[in-house]
Amino acid sequence: MSQAILLLKDGTAFYGKPCGMRGEVAGEVVFNTGMMGYQEILTDPSYAGQLVTLTYPMIGNYGVSYLDNESRGVFCSGLIIREMHSTFGGHWKSQEELSDFLQKNKVVGIQGIDTRRLVRHIREHGSMPGIISHSDTDVKSLLARLESFPSMEERDLVSEVSTPAIYEYEETIDRDYVDFPVLEEKDKVPGIAVYDYGTKYCILQYLRTIARKVVVFPARTPLREVMKYHPSGVFLSNGPGDPSSIPYARQTVEQLLRDYPELPLFGICLGHQLLGLALGGKTYKLTFGHHGINQPIRNETTGKVEITSENHNYAVDFDSICHKAEKTHVNLNDGTLEGIRVKNRPVFSIQFHPEASTGPNDSNYLFFDFHSMIKGV
Repeated sequence: MSQAILLLKDGTAFYGKPCGMRGEVAGEVVFNTGMMGYQEILTDPSYAGQLVTLTYPMIGNYGVSYLDNESRGVFCSGLIIREMHSTFGGHWKSQEELSDFLQKNKVVGIQGIDTRRLVRHIREHGSMPGIISHSDTDVKSLLARLESFPSMEERDLVSEVSTPAIYEYEETIDRDYVDFPVLEEKDKVPGIAVYDYGTKYCILQYLRTIARKVVVFPARTPLREVMKYHPSGVFLSNGPGDPSSIPYARQTVEQLLRDYPELPLFGICLGHQLLGLALGGKTYKLTFGHHGINQPIRNETTGKVEITSENHNYAVDFDSICHKAEKTHVNLNDGTLEGIRVKNRPVFSIQFHPEASTGPNDSNYLFFDFHSMIKGV
C-alpha cells in the first residue's frame, strides 16, 4: 500500500497509509475521544471543515448502517485513525464496511499513524490546520499549500451544511434504542421551527416527539418567513465553525429576542453561542475544544453531574452576559460555560448535545423542559 502523510501547519509530520478516497484534503485537525459512533461523527455537519482524529484505535469493526446517518451526507473534511478494521459481518445492522462507505462518500483519510502522539500534540499546541495527502509527501510543498488555507474564523461553514430548502420533518424517535417517554399527540405542542445551522436527524426526532409539527429552515431564512408558520417555539441548532463568522445568524437571534419576547427559544451548541452573541456577549476559541461522549457537566440548578456528548471549539464568556442570563450548566473539566437561561424570558441554551447520538442520555430531559416552557407549565 502506498504512503500517506498528515502534515500540521507547525511542520509536524505523521506518515501512514491511505484510507478512504485517494486524494488530498486540508482542514482543522481535532480529536474525538468516543469509543464508538464513527458513523455519527462522519455525518455530523458540525465537523465540516475539520480533519477528525478518532482516539479509539480500532475503527470500522461494526460496519455502517444507513439508519444511523445523522444528516444527508458526510461533512467532515477527512478522517485520521490508527487502524481500519473489516466488519466480517460482525453486526446485525451492518449494511457495508466503513472502507466502502468512505470511498462512496469521497472521504480522504489516513491510517496507521500514532494517534496518541497526535492527540498529545494537539492538547499541548492547540487545534491547527493540517493536510492529508496520498500523492505529495514533500513537506515544503504541503506547507506552502497550508499557508493559503483559510482559518475557521474566515469561513462561513454553516452556509455549506444548512438545508437548501424548507421542509417538515415527520419521523419520530426510534424507541428500540432510546429510552424516552412517549407523549400522546394531544399533549404535544403545535409546532417548532428549527433554524438549521447543521442540525442532526436525532435532534429533529426528539423535537418531533414533543411537537406535532417540526419545520426546518435554511440558516439564512428571514424571520418573517419563519413566523408565517406560527411556531410555538424556535430551536437554534448545532453547527460548524466560529459563531462570529455568521453575523446573519446572530442578527436573526437578536431580532427574535427583540420582536418576540414571549416566544420560547432553545439553542444548542452553535445555537447556544449565537444566543450569547445576540445578548451582547463574547465568544472565544478553546485550545482543542470538546469532542467526545464523556464530557462531565454539572447542572447548577440541581447540583447533579451529567455525562454529555459535545462537539465544539468555541465557548461563551459568561462574564460578558451575566447581567442578562443565569448560569445553568458548567463543564467540570475546565470550568467553561455549558448552559444559560435568560433572565425573565422563556429562553435557554446549552453547549452540549442532549440527544447524544452517540453517547449518554443523561440530558434528554431538556427537550421536556422546552416542551414545558412552551406549554407554560
